[in-house]
Amino acid sequence: MKKTVSLKENHLFRRAYNRGKTAADSRLALYVRGNGRKENRLGLTVSTKVGCAVVRNRVRRRLREVYRLHEDQVLGGRDVVVVARTRAASSDYHQLEKSFLRLADKLDLLKKENRA
Repeated sequence: MKKTVSLKENHLFRRAYNRGKTAADSRLALYVRGNGRKENRLGLTVSTKVGCAVVRNRVRRRLREVYRLHEDQVLGGRDVVVVARTRAASSDYHQLEKSFLRLADKLDLLKKENRA
């Protein structure tokens, strides 16, 4: 992650949930809010409903990789919170990637030249 910092504090997650724009599908929910900085901040949430620790960590690693590979396409100065839903556990990498890009496009998170 070149220009992205981890989002770790609870009040920042809550601010994204309460005041951010939202898009969701069966695998992911995405919350986006401006942060007034140059860099983005990425937060990942994977509940125990998704599965055991091994499954949750696998989903988290896949989501982090999806974001890392498409980081250049994402507009700067945003807090991005990705919430994995239970179907994310049975989804492969490409399904998660397609879901993330669709939701990011819906929230105008991607740069104009990278939109589908």
